[in-house]
Amino acid sequence: MKGYVDDIERATLANADFRRVLYTGKNLQLVLMTLPPGCDIGEEVHEDRDQFFRIEEGEGVVRIDGVDNRVEDDFAVIVPAGARHNVINTGDAPLKLYTIYGPPEHKDGVVHRDKEQAERDHDNDEWTGETTE
Repeated sequence: MKGYVDDIERATLANADFRRVLYTGKNLQLVLMTLPPGCDIGEEVHEDRDQFFRIEEGEGVVRIDGVDNRVEDDFAVIVPAGARHNVINTGDAPLKLYTIYGPPEHKDGVVHRDKEQAERDHDNDEWTGETTE
């Protein structure tokens, strides 16, 4: 197995897609995200998985169980399993971040160009156990 080795900051800043799954292991999944100004990921709850967010560029709010937490470049956030959460771009430029799900959330290799595509594909996007390698 090779795992995933790359310059994550460079990859995150170069990403223009709403969601791009980079790597899926048995227990973790690495996903790039770019939210245009005013966009959010959509309020959600993951009952069975923790989630880590790293903000590389931009500014926004991460709402966890009704509490707004302002975030900007270099901020990290952990959302525990069972917490209702949302990430909202409140700035004038794209909010660029990566997230790690444990266990994985999405099918390996999924790319959603925008939020609308992600919402349309939601019912067909659930991780089925397939890993990158």
